Amino acid sequence: MAMSEASSRGLAGWLSKGHGNRDVGFAIAVALILAVLFVPLPAAVLDFGLAVSLSVSVLVLMVALWIPKPLEFNSFPTLLLVVTMLRLSLNVASTRLILSEGHTGPGAAGGVIEGFSRFIVSGNFIIGIVVFAILLVINFVVITKGSTRIAEVTARFSLDSMPGKQMAIDADLGAGIIDEDQARARRKEVEDESGFFGAMDGASKFVRGDAVAGLIITLINVVGGILIGVAQHGLSLSEAADFYTVLTIGDGLVTQVPALIVSLAAGLIVTKGGTEGAANEAVLGQLSKFPKALFMASLLLFGIGLLPGFPSLIFTALAIIMAVLGVAVMRQAEEAQASVDREDAARQRAEAVAPEDNIQETLKLDGLRLELGQGLVQLISNSDAALTGKIKSLRNLFAREFGFVLPSVRIKDEPMLPAQTYAILVQGVEVARGELRPTGMMVVNPGACGLPGERGKDPTFGLDALWVDKETGARAEAMGLTVVDPESVIITHLTEVVKEHLPELTTYGATQDLVEGLDREYQKLVAEIPGSAPMVLVQHVLQALLAERVSIRNLPLIIESIAEAKRSTSSVTQITEAVRRRLSNQICKALQDDTGFISVISMSPAWEKEFLEALRVNGDDRNFVMSPQRVQEFVLQARREIQKFAEQDQWPALLVSPEIRSFVRSMLERVSPMTVVLSHNEIHRKTALRTLATVGQ
Repeated sequence: MAMSEASSRGLAGWLSKGHGNRDVGFAIAVALILAVLFVPLPAAVLDFGLAVSLSVSVLVLMVALWIPKPLEFNSFPTLLLVVTMLRLSLNVASTRLILSEGHTGPGAAGGVIEGFSRFIVSGNFIIGIVVFAILLVINFVVITKGSTRIAEVTARFSLDSMPGKQMAIDADLGAGIIDEDQARARRKEVEDESGFFGAMDGASKFVRGDAVAGLIITLINVVGGILIGVAQHGLSLSEAADFYTVLTIGDGLVTQVPALIVSLAAGLIVTKGGTEGAANEAVLGQLSKFPKALFMASLLLFGIGLLPGFPSLIFTALAIIMAVLGVAVMRQAEEAQASVDREDAARQRAEAVAPEDNIQETLKLDGLRLELGQGLVQLISNSDAALTGKIKSLRNLFAREFGFVLPSVRIKDEPMLPAQTYAILVQGVEVARGELRPTGMMVVNPGACGLPGERGKDPTFGLDALWVDKETGARAEAMGLTVVDPESVIITHLTEVVKEHLPELTTYGATQDLVEGLDREYQKLVAEIPGSAPMVLVQHVLQALLAERVSIRNLPLIIESIAEAKRSTSSVTQITEAVRRRLSNQICKALQDDTGFISVISMSPAWEKEFLEALRVNGDDRNFVMSPQRVQEFVLQARREIQKFAEQDQWPALLVSPEIRSFVRSMLERVSPMTVVLSHNEIHRKTALRTLATVGQ
C-alpha cells in the first residue's frame, strides 16, 4: 500500500513537471510530423502513427460533440492544421512503403493498412475503389463543402455585426446595466468569436485540400505501383494491379476515415452557431419539445409499413417506439410547466406577503437619469445610435478632469414627456429640460444665413438656433457656422448640468468608493482623522472643492491636507481653504493661458480694508458683517468688471485676501458662477500674474 502511494506521488510529480514542458513537447511533435515527410518509416512505426491519427480524430470528434459553445474549442483551427499535416505525412510514408515493398504482398505497408484492405476491401480492389470513392464523395462534396460555406458566411456575418454588438455593449454600460469588467469580458467574447469563425473559414480549406490530396496520392500510388511492379519486379499486369491497388485503396481508406471524422467534427462546430450545450442536449432537447411531431412520425411509419412489399414488422416497431417517446416527452413537458407554474405562484405569494421589497425598490433614486420622449427613443434604439457611447466618453472626461466618478446615467423613455423633449434628473429631481429634432442638425447662432429650417433655442446656453436637415447642415458647416448633432446637444446639456450639480452627486457612498480606491495607507489615514465622522468631513471638503470646479483627482494630497488641518480647526471652510493652499500648483496650472500667465482682476485697497474690517473671528467661527447695501455695491462693481471681459469670452480670476476669499466667493456665486475667486495664498511661487482690472477704481 505504501509503495502504491509512493508510486502515485511519483507519477503526479512527473506529470506536474511535464506540465511546464508542454510547449517543448508540442514543438517536438510538430517537428516529428515534418520529419516523417522525408525519413523512411518501418512498417511498425507507420502502424503506430496511423493508430495515433485515428485516435486523435476520434478525440476531436468527441470534444466537438460535448463542448457547450464553439468558442470553448477555439484552438480547433490550429489543431485541424496539425492533424491534417499528420495524415498527409503518414500518407507520404505509406506511399514510400507501398511503392518500395508492395510486390511482397498485402502486409508490405504494415498491419493497419493490411487490416483495412482485408476488412473493408475484402481483398477485392474493385470493392475497395467503390468504397473509397463513396467516402471521398461524402467527405469532399457533402460535409466539407457545407462546412466551408457555413464557416465563410458565419465569419462574414460575425465581422459585419461586430460594430453593432460593440455599440450594444456600450449602451448597456452607459445605462448601468453592466459594469466595466462585464463590458470588457463581453467585448473580448465578441472579438474572440469574430477571430474564431474567421480562422474556421480558412481552416475549412485544410479539410478540402486534404481530400483532394488524398485522391491525387491514391491515383499516383495505383499508377506508380503498377509501373514499378511490372518494370522492376517482373510482375504481370494483373498481379501488379491486384497487389498495389489493394494496398493503395487500404492506405486511402486509412487516411479518409480519420479525415471524415475530423470533417464531421468541423461541421458540428460551425453548425452549432448560437446554440449552447452539448450536441446531444441541443438536438435532442429541441426535438423533444414537439411531441406532436413524434406522434405524426409514428403514424407515418405505421402507414408505410402497411404498404405492399415493405417489412411491416420493422416499421410497426419503430412507430410504437416513436409513440412511446411522444407520450414520455408530453408528460415531461407537462411536469416542467407545472413546476414553472408552482414557482410563479410561490413568487407571487412572496411578493404579496412582502410588498415592502417593492416599496424599497420604488424608493431608490437614480443619481443621474435621462428621460426621453417617444420621438427621441430612436437615439438609443437604432443600430448606429451614438448617444450611449458619448455618455461613456462623458464619464471618462469627468474622471480625467475632475477625478470624480460620475454615476451611471440611466436612460429611460418617458411617455409623459412631449415627443421631442428630454429631461435630466439629478437624484430624482428634474433640473433641466430641452427640445430637439432627432433626425436634424442644430445650427448655433445662424443669424441671417438664409438657410431653410425651424427656429429654436439651444437648450444648454439659450442661444438662437436653427434646426435643419443633414444636407442643409453640411452646407451650414461649409459656411463656417457651428453645426451640432442631436446627441451632442444632449451631451453638452448633460455636461453643464453635471458640473453645476457636482456637490450633490458627491454623496457619502461616492466618497467612500473614492477612498476605498486609494492605497491602504491613505484609507488608514482617513480613519485616523480626528473626529467622530472623518468620512463625512472628507465628503464636505470634496463637495466644497467641486462646487468651485477644483479637480479632486489628487485625492491622496487632499486627504493629507485634511488630516493636517483638522488638528488645528474643525471648521470645514478653513479646512477647505487649507486644502486649496496645498493644491495651489494644480489650481494655477488650470488657470494659466497659452502664454503661461494667469489673468486676474484685483480688489482695490479700500474694498480690501472694508472686507477685513467686516470680518469677525471667534475661535473657529468666522462671521462676515457688512451692510446689504455695501454688499450689493461690491457685487455690482465686480460684475461690471467681469462682464467687460466675458463679452470677449475671457474669464479672469478675482484675486482677494485669504481671510475673505470664501465670503467673496459666496457673494459672486449667484451672479457670476464661472468666475474663479483666488486668494494670494493660492498663487504658486512660479506663477506669473497679469492684472487686467481692479474692482473699485
